[in-house]
Amino acid sequence: MSLLARLAPHLPYMRRYARALTGSQSTGDQYVRVALEALAAGEKQLDSRLSPRVALYHVFHAIWCTSGARLEDRTPTEGHEASQRLMRIAPRSRQAFLLTALEGFTPSEAAQILDTDFPDVERLISQAQTEIDAELATDVLIIEDEPVIAADIEALVRELGHTVVDIAATRTEAVEAVARKAPGLVLADIQLADGSSGIDAVKDILGHYDIPVIFITAFPERLLTGERPEPTFLITKPFQPETVKAAIGQALFFHPGRTAKAA
Repeated sequence: MSLLARLAPHLPYMRRYARALTGSQSTGDQYVRVALEALAAGEKQLDSRLSPRVALYHVFHAIWCTSGARLEDRTPTEGHEASQRLMRIAPRSRQAFLLTALEGFTPSEAAQILDTDFPDVERLISQAQTEIDAELATDVLIIEDEPVIAADIEALVRELGHTVVDIAATRTEAVEAVARKAPGLVLADIQLADGSSGIDAVKDILGHYDIPVIFITAFPERLLTGERPEPTFLITKPFQPETVKAAIGQALFFHPGRTAKAA
């Protein structure tokens, strides 16, 4: 099996991770591109002792550690405020948090990727979570047509200290909800109750408001195409509660124009 065939299933998710890590689609994709070029040229090799996915992320982090600052200088982050937020969390804490909470690696796998041990990963995750939580509190719109799933998401959102301002089951309801009160975050499904699209609902909303968006969907391939600007935050159903919590924290943390919850 060719190198590309072995890595292809993991590349969309590593691109998602790289964008979340850097807060920029262009910068994140550049890191992924450099890592793949290093593998193709034989400058880096996949560790045969690791699973292909873990080995791929391990190579990515080797590139990050040796060239991170220089790459970011060449590709400015998309928003000065987002860049400042990134700098508030130490890079390794941010990496450990994203690898486990967003990408679903176990702490042991994250330790292999980061060339460290389990206790260190646990410490890094705790540090990142503390710093991220201190930044957050906002109004949230949920776009989801399944009542049980919507209730689960609402409970997670409230547990994090946010306010759910509305739950919309269709594109029209979502647009009307935002017209009544602009939220600081949107959590959106793709397929909605009346056959309308959550993607179209988000496009309508973003045409008027600068709001971070997280897609929660059973059809991630509809968004991870590489043919258009893609969402930085994308969660596949069925989801893990910790994954949703992590994505909410990262979306609010990185978005330059996020709106804090009214006092």
